[in-house]
Amino acid sequence: MKNTNCKISNAEWLVMKVLWNESPQTTTPIIEALSQETHWKSKTIHTLIARLVKKGALGVDKNSGRHTFYPLITRDVCIQEETGFFVQKIYEGSIYHFVANFIHDEKISVKEMEDLKRLLDDKLK
Repeated sequence: MKNTNCKISNAEWLVMKVLWNESPQTTTPIIEALSQETHWKSKTIHTLIARLVKKGALGVDKNSGRHTFYPLITRDVCIQEETGFFVQKIYEGSIYHFVANFIHDEKISVKEMEDLKRLLDDKLK
């Protein structure tokens, strides 16, 4: 999978999740999975798939007679990029303020804090 810009919409993210969970897939199972979750029409889902292909997030195999789609970018790459966009947008790039917000608002468990401390300690070594 190639590393590319992951600027995808929330709706496109849902399409990617289907394909990250199982790929390659034709449009039929993608539409079935998303129609149950979102109640989108098939035309909407086809449009989202086409956008993702155009953006370079999805590849398409046209050789089998039926178009099959597969991710060209990994979930981890997208999560990392989306997190960076979020931290930049909301916290002006400050990871400290991002983490401090969750700690101060008590949205983080003691176990999660211990895990974060371990990660930070390991990073300092």
